[in-house]
Amino acid sequence: MFDTAIAGSLPKPSWLAETQKLWPQWKAEGDELARAKLDATLLWIKAQEDAGLSVIGDGEMSRQHFVHGFLEQVEGIDRVNKVEMGIRNDRYKAMVPQVVAPLSLKGRVHATEARFLRAHTTRQVKFTLPGPMTICDTVADRFYGDRVKMAFAFAELLNQEALALEADGVDVIQFDEPAFNVYMDEAADWGVKALERAIQGLRCKTAVHICYGYGIEANVQWKKTLGEEWRQYERVFPALAKSRIDQVSLECFHSHVPPDLMALLEGKEVMVGVIDVASDAIETPEQVADTIGTALRFVPAGKLIACTNCGLAPMSREVAEAKLATLVAGARLATERLARAAA
Repeated sequence: MFDTAIAGSLPKPSWLAETQKLWPQWKAEGDELARAKLDATLLWIKAQEDAGLSVIGDGEMSRQHFVHGFLEQVEGIDRVNKVEMGIRNDRYKAMVPQVVAPLSLKGRVHATEARFLRAHTTRQVKFTLPGPMTICDTVADRFYGDRVKMAFAFAELLNQEALALEADGVDVIQFDEPAFNVYMDEAADWGVKALERAIQGLRCKTAVHICYGYGIEANVQWKKTLGEEWRQYERVFPALAKSRIDQVSLECFHSHVPPDLMALLEGKEVMVGVIDVASDAIETPEQVADTIGTALRFVPAGKLIACTNCGLAPMSREVAEAKLATLVAGARLATERLARAAA
């Protein structure tokens, strides 16, 4: 059967944090919070296994935000005196921390949750990290004076943590780069190179996730301006095809992305988004199988992984669980269709 995986995040239980929010407030603190994060992680490991997913993630239960969860362990950042900054080319404004000194890691960032994940499943495990370009689009630079220099500084730190995650037993390390869909020329020029610095020396599978953004109204309104065809991937896929990245995660179902753009990723494993994360409507297995069938016109069967379009964090637990079940059921149906066609 086709491998199945989630893009990254899953809904946090109501006893851990505020629900259906991209940046929820925790419901506990100290040792109680640390225990609650692991309890929530265990809950979602079991839910993914029960659904039948072949690649298991931690659901990012220990992180309030996919970028800032990493930054919490980085020296050289002023988190107290935040400043307002435009995010994703001024799509929206946010109060962000400032880089004020040379960047370095305080120590391990995700050792606890990665080792816990590895210890509690025998299946392949995937761990997510923010990509260098996207981090640079989420902090204010008051030290380096050059976006590329700062990106490579973050890439070095990401590489340190990624090498440690590999040693922890992680099978796939994914870097989330939604900024690639905004700064397309820069992504193709230095964004992919910074990503390659982040994966330097890794022997495990490496991946990059590129989406169009979810969970906030500014993203919804921006996507309305993109027209009937979203061709942003077309600018960066050729650079990724030449890179050392193993897997590329992209949107497909209910997206305006032309599926033929997947052909630009020749030689790569493609995580095809077959689950819509912008709607609570549960896909049918037939819809999932149909999306996989479309992708198979451009991606070899042996290189296709059925995935979600993005993270499921803003959804309810019930909806997320139902979408995981239909993801696997649809992948199974697509496998059966492929076998019948080959008979």
